[in-house]
Amino acid sequence: MQTMSALQKQKSIGSIQFLPVNLFASVMGISGLSLAWIQASKLFGTSRVIADMIGIVAILAFVALSIGYISKWVLYPQNVKAEFTHPVIGNFFGTITISILLLSSVIGTYSQILGQMMWVIGTVLTLALCFVIVTRLLNGGLDPSNVVPALLIPVVGTLNIAVTSGTMTFPWAHEMNLLSLAIGGIIALIFLSLILSRLIHQAPLPTGLMPSMMIMIAPFEVGFLGYTNFEQRIDPFASILFYFGLFLFIILFFKIFKKSIPFSASWWAVGFPMAALSNAALKYAMFVHSWLLITISVIILAFVSIVLIVLFIRTIDMLFKGSLLRA
Repeated sequence: MQTMSALQKQKSIGSIQFLPVNLFASVMGISGLSLAWIQASKLFGTSRVIADMIGIVAILAFVALSIGYISKWVLYPQNVKAEFTHPVIGNFFGTITISILLLSSVIGTYSQILGQMMWVIGTVLTLALCFVIVTRLLNGGLDPSNVVPALLIPVVGTLNIAVTSGTMTFPWAHEMNLLSLAIGGIIALIFLSLILSRLIHQAPLPTGLMPSMMIMIAPFEVGFLGYTNFEQRIDPFASILFYFGLFLFIILFFKIFKKSIPFSASWWAVGFPMAALSNAALKYAMFVHSWLLITISVIILAFVSIVLIVLFIRTIDMLFKGSLLRA
């Protein structure tokens, strides 16, 4: 009877073998939103409780997804291998390493030592994955149709090392930040050129990949955050990064947020890039002290918060309806 009950439950919810790795993008988005509300507390004096609650949700989501994906790795290793070697899906493994980096900042507000440990782990894993992905790409044979915005995740994700290293006191952290900015910045220029060429000259992206176009703003806004964190100031170069990312966001907003694009787990690809934009807008508004930029930062923060709440609710709804963990 217990076996029958377990089978019925599996049929109703789905199977762990179909847990998509790109769901870790939800942790990135929620963590980024928590950090944005910390920025908001500095600029507007909002309660830190909001950021803390969002941060707890991010931690719980990471723990739940980690348990689920490790279980998938143990029970269905061939499925995980197939995802990792896939020319598009494989890039989403970067969402795991970036999640660890972002959570190091979230957890660092409660325990500096634990935050530092997570940052070191996230840094090592991010650089290792970047090495693997770039090496794979240089083997050649990549189908031009697979040159999609997701390519930016594991390699440009190195920029997050500099973004999350604010409380790191290690003597080698300075050079590690330089390394991450060098890798992420240069590869961003190369990959963005390839991706834009593909988007301009070839057929549009499949509907399921349309939300991932928002990833293209990440190199500019994450680059802004990493660069200003490293330099401890905002100069004209940083301003250029912020404004172009904002310009690109406005263009992509009208391309992505359409009723014709059905909801799926891939929608979480919009979360972190927009959270990064929100963090950058709030940081820039504190620097410029312009009522217009303050208004823009408020609008972006409110919009990102609403979008992530909707994504979270709809994902939970998909889980219990049994459509999230199905082939």
